[in-house]
Amino acid sequence: MRKSILSILGVLIIVASVFVAKMIIDSKSNARPKAEKIVKTVFAKKVKNGKVPIIVPANGNLKAKNRLELYAEVQGVFRGGSKLFRPGQKYSKGESIIRIDASEYKANVQSAKSNLYNELTSIMPDLRLDYPEIFPKWQAYLSGFNIEETTPKLPEMTSEKEKFFISGRGILTTYYNVKNLEQRLSKYRISAPFNGILTDALVTEGTLIRSGQKLGEFINTDVYELEVSISKKFSDLLRVGEQVMLTNLDKVNTYQGKVTRINGSVDQATQTIKAYIEVRDSGLREGMYLEANLDAKEEANAIEIDRNLLLENNRIFVVRDSILDMIDVEPVYFSNKKVVLKNVPDGLTILSKPVIGAYTGMLVKQYQESEEGKSSNPTNE
Repeated sequence: MRKSILSILGVLIIVASVFVAKMIIDSKSNARPKAEKIVKTVFAKKVKNGKVPIIVPANGNLKAKNRLELYAEVQGVFRGGSKLFRPGQKYSKGESIIRIDASEYKANVQSAKSNLYNELTSIMPDLRLDYPEIFPKWQAYLSGFNIEETTPKLPEMTSEKEKFFISGRGILTTYYNVKNLEQRLSKYRISAPFNGILTDALVTEGTLIRSGQKLGEFINTDVYELEVSISKKFSDLLRVGEQVMLTNLDKVNTYQGKVTRINGSVDQATQTIKAYIEVRDSGLREGMYLEANLDAKEEANAIEIDRNLLLENNRIFVVRDSILDMIDVEPVYFSNKKVVLKNVPDGLTILSKPVIGAYTGMLVKQYQESEEGKSSNPTNE
């Protein structure tokens, strides 16, 4: 009897436990909070293919187009002139830059001229008697001979007899010896071949100058050249005579240049080609750093975007029905900040600014261009 009572109590306890458990489970709320859908606002634009100019950036330092390195070909003492031989000194075309004392050498030249004059004088009686037809022109040459001036050119000899007679008396040998001495005498004075300025002076007045010694540098400040290196793939696109816009390092001043020369060889180390741009401006100085933008060509049916919008494997984000997607593109040219793309269909909406954490399938809202002037920071909704 006791066992039966215990069995009935156990069954009742189990049934009661089941009912209590069911009540507890039914009393719990299974509702979960609904996840908030985040829609990111992005900057986007519609694609419109067209002609994109390929601009090749280049830079370099200015150099004077006309430069003269001054070297001494003779020996002597440097004589002072009306202007000091110092860096920054300006000289006009034809003005003496350097004068070397040539008094001793000049005396030797005058002696040689005197010998030539004496030899010409000695043949005049024979010319009068044996060659009266050529006597007048030699008499006129001798009358115009001035020992203090440059020796004039000998009269033209028209016959074989005249040549033999003049050469046999040693006139030609003496004449060319005098001309050789006069040519060397002219090297004691260095004149400015153009208007310019002295940029380097290695000697001073009173210095003993030796043959072969470098004296300084003289440049023309009217015309400068900019040497730039460009990729070999653009070598056949550049043309001599093309206009180039140049800017200084601070992007403050601009100058107009022109491509004057293009090197015909490729640098094997860098695979670049040298191009030379001529520029004229009174505000330029040798050694100034300038940047150039060379118009290489125009790429048809292409667009230009920021480089940070181009993803790995040459893909970009597009917006389709408020959802981000990716497409493959063909980059044809990279600059420092931009990239030129092809194979992007017209009318497609692409991102114009990068989106942090973007992924394919991301829900986005396009930022209206009209709102851009009111707010520059897109917000999340």
